[in-house]
Amino acid sequence: MAVAVSAAAQQVPSPEQFLGYPLGSRFTPHYQVVNYCKAVAAARPDMVKTEKYGETYEHRELMVAYVGLPAQLQQLEEIRLNNLRMAGRLKDKAADTTGLPAVVWLSYNVHGNEPSSSEAAMQTLYALVNPDNKQTKQWLEHTLVVIDPCLNPDGRDRYVNWFNSMVGKRYNANPEAREHDEPWPGGRSNHYNFDLNRDWAWQTQQESQYRVTLYNRWLPQVHVDFHEQGYNDPYYFAPAAEPFHEAITPWQRDFQVLIGRNNASYFDREGWLYFTHERFDLFYPSYGDTYPMYNGSIGMTFEQGGHSRGGLAVVKRDGDTLTLTDRVAHHYTTGLSTIEVSAGQHKKLLSEFKRFFDNGNAGKNAVYKTYVLTANTPGQLAGVKKLLQLHGIQYGVLNNKTFRGWNYFTGKDESFKDEGVHLAISAYQPQGNMLKVLFEPVSALSDSVTYDITAWSIPYVYNVKGYAVKERLAVENTPPATDTAFKPVNSAYGLLIPYNSLTGAKVLASLLSNKVKVRFSRLPFSFKGREYARGTLIVLKGGNIPEWNTVTNNVCRRFNLQPEAVETGFVDKGADFGSSDIGFIHAPKVAVLTGEQTSSLGAGEVWGFFDQVLDYPVTLLNAADLADINLKHIDVLILPDGYYRALNDKEVNNKLKTFVREGGKIIAMEGAVSKLADGEWGIKSKEEEEKEGDKKDDYANLRKFSNRERDWMPNAIPGAIFKVEMDDTHPLAYGYGSDYYTLKQDPTVYNFLKDGWNVGVLKKESYVSGFVGSKLKPKIKDGLVFGVQDMGRGSVVYLADDPLFRHFWEGGKLLFSNAVFLVGQ
Repeated sequence: MAVAVSAAAQQVPSPEQFLGYPLGSRFTPHYQVVNYCKAVAAARPDMVKTEKYGETYEHRELMVAYVGLPAQLQQLEEIRLNNLRMAGRLKDKAADTTGLPAVVWLSYNVHGNEPSSSEAAMQTLYALVNPDNKQTKQWLEHTLVVIDPCLNPDGRDRYVNWFNSMVGKRYNANPEAREHDEPWPGGRSNHYNFDLNRDWAWQTQQESQYRVTLYNRWLPQVHVDFHEQGYNDPYYFAPAAEPFHEAITPWQRDFQVLIGRNNASYFDREGWLYFTHERFDLFYPSYGDTYPMYNGSIGMTFEQGGHSRGGLAVVKRDGDTLTLTDRVAHHYTTGLSTIEVSAGQHKKLLSEFKRFFDNGNAGKNAVYKTYVLTANTPGQLAGVKKLLQLHGIQYGVLNNKTFRGWNYFTGKDESFKDEGVHLAISAYQPQGNMLKVLFEPVSALSDSVTYDITAWSIPYVYNVKGYAVKERLAVENTPPATDTAFKPVNSAYGLLIPYNSLTGAKVLASLLSNKVKVRFSRLPFSFKGREYARGTLIVLKGGNIPEWNTVTNNVCRRFNLQPEAVETGFVDKGADFGSSDIGFIHAPKVAVLTGEQTSSLGAGEVWGFFDQVLDYPVTLLNAADLADINLKHIDVLILPDGYYRALNDKEVNNKLKTFVREGGKIIAMEGAVSKLADGEWGIKSKEEEEKEGDKKDDYANLRKFSNRERDWMPNAIPGAIFKVEMDDTHPLAYGYGSDYYTLKQDPTVYNFLKDGWNVGVLKKESYVSGFVGSKLKPKIKDGLVFGVQDMGRGSVVYLADDPLFRHFWEGGKLLFSNAVFLVGQ
C-alpha cells in the first residue's frame, strides 16, 4: 500500500518538480502558472478540472481550476446549479442545503505587482491533490475549491518581466536597489491601466466581464481575494475594519471572525506578525471582498507585506529581511486555513447563503420597495439596463405610473413625472441586497475612515432622473423589457440623430471614422411638429460621401439609435440647416499625454475610452517629451491627471499656448487643471476663506497621537457626489439638462473664469451624498468645475473633476466626448 501511495504522489508534480526551481526563488511567468495547473489536472483528472473562461486584452489566458474529491468533481454541474437554486436564480426544483459541499473561491494576483499570491496558488493546488496530504482530503469532503491563479495576467507579466530583467545573479535586498523601484506605469493595473480590484461591480474591463460572469454562474459561499501591501507591513486578514455596509449580515461578520481566529492560530504557532479589523473596510461595492459580500458570500481580503518593492528579498525597517518564500508561505497558510474553517462550517454556510437570498426575495430590510428611472429616450437608460443585466437584477415597466417617491435630483418626495420612457426595479427579488447597495440615495456610514469613495448611487452615476419609492409597485415585463426595434430610414436629403447620451457620442465617433460629414445644431429647432434639442446630429447628402445614407443607418443600427429622415433644410422653428447656428464637426486628430509625470490610472481612462468605448483613433505621447513633440499634426491634446514637471518650463507653456492660439484644443483634467492654474493660463483656484477673528487658537496643534488617523478626516473627501449647475446652451453641456452630478475627490474649487465660459459650476447648496470632511464642506461652493476658455483660434477645456472616473461614472462620458468633438466647432 505504501508503494502505491508513493507512486501516486510521483504522478502529481510539485511546483518545484514542474518549474525546475523552488517556489520563492524566482518569479514565475504567467504562462507557467497556467501550465502547472493544467499539468496537475492532467495528472489527477478525477480531482482537478481546469476551465479557460476568457482572455486578457494582451491575449493571455484567464483560467480557473476546480478542485474536489472524485465524487464531487463528477457532480460539478449539479453543485453549481444548486448554488443558483439557493440564490433563487434557478427554480427547477428545491435546493439542497445539507448534502452538497460549500464552494470556496480563491482569487489571486488581481494587482499584477503583488505577485506572491500566484506562487502561493500553485502551492495550494498541490497541497489539495497531493496524496500524502490526508488533512486536505478531509476538508475536501465538505468543500469544492475554485482557484483562479491570476486575475491580472497582463499586469503580472509586466511586473515579472521587468523584475527579471533588473535582478542580477544574486538578488539585492537593499530597498534602494533598482530592482525595488518599478517604473511607470507599474504592474498593478491591466493593459489599459485600470485597477481591476475596483471593477467588480462595474465590469468596465474585459477581464472583469469574463471573471464576474463566471463568478455569477457559480455564486460561491466563500471568496478570498489575495493581495500585498507595503513591505514594512505585516500580514492582514479578516475581520475587516469598519465601516461595514448595513447590507452585510451578522452571520457574514461572524464568519470573518472565525476565519481570523483560525488564521491567527497558525500565525501564532510560527511567530508571524499580523493585524485585523484595520484599514480595509467593507463598504465600496466593487472590491473582491465587498462584491461577494453583497452577493451572499463571505468576502475577504488577505494582504501580505511585500508589493512591488518586495522583490525576491527586501530589508524591512525593523532590520529583518522579508523574502518571497516568506510571502508565499503566509498566503498558502491563510488559503488552507480558509478551506479548513469552511469545511467545518459547510452546513451553516449553505443555510445562511440561502437565507441571504430568501431575505432579498422577500424585500426584507428594504427601505425602498421600488426604484423607477425615467428619461427622454431609450438610449439614456441603455447603460443602466446593461448594468442590471450584468448583476442578474430583474427590471421592467409600470402599468400604473401614479405614485410618489424620493426624487434623486431634487432631494424631495414628489409625484412621478414620466419623461417619455422609464424602467422600474422591484426590491422583491433575490438580488434585492445588491439593488439596495447600488441605488441607496444616501450611504449610511458607520465610520468616516474609509478606504475608497463613499457615494455611487446609480441615478447620479448615470445622470438619469429617478425615484426611490417606499411603496411596492407592480412591475411588469420582467426580465427584461425590450426597446423598440431599429427601423432603417432612407432620405434623399438628410438624417437627424438624437444626441443626449453616450450612445450618441459613439455614433458620432463611428460616423467620423467612416468619413461621414456630420453637423450639429447649436439651437433647439422643430421639424414636422417634433422638437429637437441642441446638439442634435445632422447628416446631409450635400457634399457627403456617396454612401452616406447606408453608412449612417448601419452605424445607428449597430448602436440601436433611431435616426429620423428630413427632406428639406427648411425647419418649422429655429435655425435652418444652412444657418451659422449649425456647426460642422471636423474629425479631430487626438493625442493624450501618458508616461511618467501622468497618473497611470488617469491616462489609462482616456486611452481606454478612445480605444474600447468610442473606437476612435488616439495617439499616445510621453509627457516627459512635451518640449520636443511636434504638435502641428494634432488637433486635440489631452492632459489627464498628473503632476507635469514639464509645465514648470516657461518655454513649454508658451509652446502650448501657441498651439491653442493657432487653432488647437487642450483638454486639461484634474491635476493638469491645477498645474495650469499655477501658471498664467487664466484660471485660478480659490483662496482659502479667511478664518473668523484675528486671534489664533493657541491649542489648535495639541493633538493626541492615538487620534492621528482621524485628525485628517475633517479635511478629507474620499469621494462624494455634488450637484453641478450646467449651462446647457454651451456645446460642452449638450445632451444634458441644467444639472450634472459629479464625483468630487479633490476639494479644490476654481474661480469663475473672467474671460471664458463657466459651463459647470458649484453653488451654495451643491452637496448631495457621501462623506466630506467638516472643514471642507463649507468651502466647496461658488466655483468652477467645468469651463472653456477661448484663446486665439483655439480653446482650453478645464475638467477639474474626472468625468471618466474608473469608466463607471457613465454620466460624465458624454461631457468628455463633447469636449473632444463639439467644443470649438
